[in-house]
Amino acid sequence: MLLAVWSLTAVVFEVPSGAIADRFSRRSSLVASGVLQACGYAAWVLFPSFWGFAAGFVLWGLGGTLQSGAFEALLYDGLAANGDEERYGRLNARVDTIELVAQVPVAVVATALFSLGGYQLAGWISVAMCLASSLVALRFPEPERGSDDDEPGYFATLRTGLREAVPVRRAVLAVALVYAIDAFEEYFTLLAQDWQVPTVWVPLATIGVPLTGAAGAALAGRLPSRGWVLFAAGLVLLAAAALAVPVAIVLLGLFYGLYRFVLVHVETELQHRIESDSRATVTSVAAIGSEFVAFAVYGLWVLGAAFAVGALVLVVAVVVWRPGTR
Repeated sequence: MLLAVWSLTAVVFEVPSGAIADRFSRRSSLVASGVLQACGYAAWVLFPSFWGFAAGFVLWGLGGTLQSGAFEALLYDGLAANGDEERYGRLNARVDTIELVAQVPVAVVATALFSLGGYQLAGWISVAMCLASSLVALRFPEPERGSDDDEPGYFATLRTGLREAVPVRRAVLAVALVYAIDAFEEYFTLLAQDWQVPTVWVPLATIGVPLTGAAGAALAGRLPSRGWVLFAAGLVLLAAAALAVPVAIVLLGLFYGLYRFVLVHVETELQHRIESDSRATVTSVAAIGSEFVAFAVYGLWVLGAAFAVGALVLVVAVVVWRPGTR
């Protein structure tokens, strides 16, 4: 039920929040995102009840929608203002790499905090980290905007973004489909247990998966896109599912590295194809599409675990394949 509250919030506010970032300020959207997510954590700590957790998920979802699209648009347009938009792919790869590598120390610190002070301490530290992210966002440079008299209204910005998504629909669809596969990441620890990894060793066994994902993202900033990589990722995942033994975790890591390589490239391709000022809105259209596809990932996990998800990856690879890519 609580996850449904969070998902509904994301679906309802994803695209409207992208238009807010386009019409007013991408940087302000990022600042507000951190503040709202801090409020979400505070609600969980202060009101540990169903309604407290529901409010927290709404606030967390709102914060996520304000960040989605706004960051990519701020980064791309900031580079474009200096004629450096071709650097976007490398910087996007670097951001993804840092996010994935950071998962390892964050998990260690979170475990230590929980051991020292329980749920309360971990929660308040999370509030502080979200507020710190807002302070960092305040320092992000943002290209000059025209006067309010020259700017289109909010609803005009929203309509422009929705119209712009049509001519770049192939790139939007690619991001929606590929990004949704990342929902599978939530099941990595369950897979390790299913593959007979002793429970006490599961965290250590799976710690390498985000690191191989980071390696794939980093390589995407240096190597051109290859159409066969997502096919290879799907086949590797199917092989891991067929083995279903502890050593299959190595193949799971390889799958994730190949997958993150593709994700960086499709995200970059979308940003290069958007031509209007409604960049965050168009990116949010792709994000809301991924929310719906993610439900298919969850359903396939129930039906056939890694085998079913591997088959989905192959289907997505066929759909997003572009003639001319090697």
